Amino acid sequence: MTRRLILLWSAIWLLLSVGLGLAQAPEDESRVALIVGNSDYDLVGSLDNPGNDASDMAVALEGLGFEVYLGLDVTLAEMGRLTEAFAQATASADVALFYYAGHGFQVGGENYLVPTDARIQRPEDVASQTFPLGEVLRLMEAAPGIKFVFLDACRDNPFEGVLSAVSEGLARVGDARDFMISFATQPDNVAYDGTGRNSFFTEALLGHIYTPGQDISDLMIQVRKDVLAATGGRQIPWENSSLTRQFRFDPRPDTVSAETLLWQVAANARDPQLMKLYAERYPQGTHLPQVMAFLDPESGGTLSRTYSPTEPDAQETRLWQLAQRSRMRTLVQFYIDQYPQGAHAREARRLIATLPSGEEGGPGPLCERLATHPRDATASTAGIPFAQLQQNAVAAIQACEAAAAAAPELPHYRALLARATIAAGDLARAVSLYQEAAELGDLRAMVSLGLLMEQGQGLPQNRTEALRLYQRAAKGGSSDGMINLAYALFTGDGVQADPDQAIALFRQAAEQGSAIATFNLGVLTQDGVTGEPSEALALFRRAAQGGEGRGYVAGAILLDEGRGVPRDPEAAANMLLRGAAEDGGQSIQELTQKTQDWSRETVMAVQRRLQQAGHYDSTVDGLAGPRFAAALEAWRNGGFDAAVLVE
Repeated sequence: MTRRLILLWSAIWLLLSVGLGLAQAPEDESRVALIVGNSDYDLVGSLDNPGNDASDMAVALEGLGFEVYLGLDVTLAEMGRLTEAFAQATASADVALFYYAGHGFQVGGENYLVPTDARIQRPEDVASQTFPLGEVLRLMEAAPGIKFVFLDACRDNPFEGVLSAVSEGLARVGDARDFMISFATQPDNVAYDGTGRNSFFTEALLGHIYTPGQDISDLMIQVRKDVLAATGGRQIPWENSSLTRQFRFDPRPDTVSAETLLWQVAANARDPQLMKLYAERYPQGTHLPQVMAFLDPESGGTLSRTYSPTEPDAQETRLWQLAQRSRMRTLVQFYIDQYPQGAHAREARRLIATLPSGEEGGPGPLCERLATHPRDATASTAGIPFAQLQQNAVAAIQACEAAAAAAPELPHYRALLARATIAAGDLARAVSLYQEAAELGDLRAMVSLGLLMEQGQGLPQNRTEALRLYQRAAKGGSSDGMINLAYALFTGDGVQADPDQAIALFRQAAEQGSAIATFNLGVLTQDGVTGEPSEALALFRRAAQGGEGRGYVAGAILLDEGRGVPRDPEAAANMLLRGAAEDGGQSIQELTQKTQDWSRETVMAVQRRLQQAGHYDSTVDGLAGPRFAAALEAWRNGGFDAAVLVE
């Protein structure tokens, strides 16, 4: 019964397109954080975001069980008092965290944080007017638990002309045990202050910090991926880790994605507002057909009504969990409206105060919402399909032109303007904009130009130059550039074939969080092209968790057949049910239309879990039938229950 999977190559063509409960630290784990945000300086340029960044991080960490010491616009003396209090609080803490946003610089390899009252007129003033980062690290070393340092401070030299010895960005630091030190950008590079309420780095942190069951290393991969996408590759977060154990900000069990959780909550509530919110937030979502069928019953689509509504208290908890995780203002307001006296109403009002409305944030966030490529999706921006962009091309052009003018140092807005310009039909201008953005280092522009060159659209067809652009984008960190270049090297299309280099590029893209590259590696691994067959299952699982829904069926096949791993029908059933909730319909199709391809034990295990969740009331016999199909639809349409998926 062996089935061969089709490799999901990705030539990313430009013109085509839960567990319940509170998020809190384990009962026996104490967490302490010092958060400092300096925006309003006395003698040097003010910064737009650090105060917001620090305040928003404080709200998030308090919701995750941290005792928070918060300092906004602190002087040197205040910084000293805060760090001393923090040091005392961490003397017995299991987790100690320091977050700083504001001006910072390095001199001679030493990093200095700038208080708001700093008066530096000569190099000798540095020691007396700044706070050495090394002092914070020294105080933290005494803490017995694990230590985290997040530095969103790698901005331009605020004392240019006074301190000629200042180097760009912050210096690499950290070699003590049980530390993770995270920089907003690579050592010796400059980070951007952001064009909305938060910096790019902190916005990405906030967007992923409430993902249940996500280890800190996986969180930082997602943060790096988001910042790279939001800045077109101009800023790449970096960290140095000597941790000796895993850590999860949100220790609740892993559950479905935020997208599927929104669908589940909307389906249980049967609420048009939530359905519209899903359609707006996920214009290419896997549950969009069901959403549109609900919103427009005359469209010919259908939405199964065979679902089991979640209990009111559980629905409230799940809605609040989703609001925290997604940071969608509309969703937080929906919670407040539905549960004004709810268990999380106070926290919800604190959270909503940190979230800008749709009209706030200036042209940058608006340009991103209107024109972001789906392959550059982040926690806060889903990306817009090309057909939808065509409908709003004029508005997107206006927003992106304003954003490019307001932030000329970020060529990514020129790349977004180029995409909007193509949607408006002006290919010649779009090519020129892409060329400008690519020349300034924007990775999406490089990939897009390469695709246009391959197709000969807007400029002469030139496969060789397209590959050079992919290579340049890959070197800068673009997973799309890596994948397109790997495809050419694997097939020998336009270049001498080099399968080993192709596989290395797939691995690099997978390590950066590319679900498509991870899935491709899984297929190559299961077929014996690279690695050990036993490694394929983990790759398919990672791909599925990263958003490549085909990974669920692929992994379930290995478990069902015992191919490369021990045969395990129970684990196969778990993967199929996760897929039934999250993928594009492949898992349900496999179970209902290709039941004979699966072992009876696996199908029976699926039926038992559906029975435990209250959806299946027929015989557990491993056979397909109307009741089995209805139970799977109920599971997908609001009835997902992580409690029955016990590994």
